[in-house]
Amino acid sequence: MPATMIGPDLDALHPMPGHERVTFIRNLDLPENVEVGAYSYYDDPAGPQAFLDAILYHFPFIGDRLVIGKFCALAAGTRFLMNGGNHRLDGLSTYPFSIFGGDWIGRFEGELNFPNRGDTRIGNDVWLGYRSTVMPGVSIGDGAVVAAHAVVAADVPPYAIVAGNPAKVVRRRFSDEVAARLQAVAWWDWPIERITADLPLISGGDIAALEMAAREG
Repeated sequence: MPATMIGPDLDALHPMPGHERVTFIRNLDLPENVEVGAYSYYDDPAGPQAFLDAILYHFPFIGDRLVIGKFCALAAGTRFLMNGGNHRLDGLSTYPFSIFGGDWIGRFEGELNFPNRGDTRIGNDVWLGYRSTVMPGVSIGDGAVVAAHAVVAADVPPYAIVAGNPAKVVRRRFSDEVAARLQAVAWWDWPIERITADLPLISGGDIAALEMAAREG
């Protein structure tokens, strides 16, 4: 296979020459709690720092993680609200007194037990639209699309399109059967040379042809 069929430079911060608004996220100086797969990008005229500013991670001791798969497209203004942004709801007040220290800490048992809904996980080949917001502990399946300004507060099935606040499924991109076949192919895990060679199939509409290429590969 020709050496030129390898795609963009995976290690480039800005993979599109002359377009510094587009960033391969994995090449940023990410916090330890953030993991991003190959070729997933963030597009924002404010530049790469805007992605780091989008993660609201107030209390690292909570330990939750943001995991983003491969080949995801994140539009400008995408926000991930991590568990550190939660306030307790089991008391008479939601005010986080204990985080300010001094005489406001050490007053009662469990004062630092803030809500934790677990890790936030974004699948592969997911498109997050302009100014979409993902709430803590949500999982978004492979191939899903989140509409602009949507607020995702519940898990999103693979290859679903969601919109609104809170986001609801407006339609499925493919049937459950075709979605399962696409996940079984998992083209995003192929070597980049193979992905590049089979771009017409990956970007096309013939799942059977893509499955045949997967078997032949």
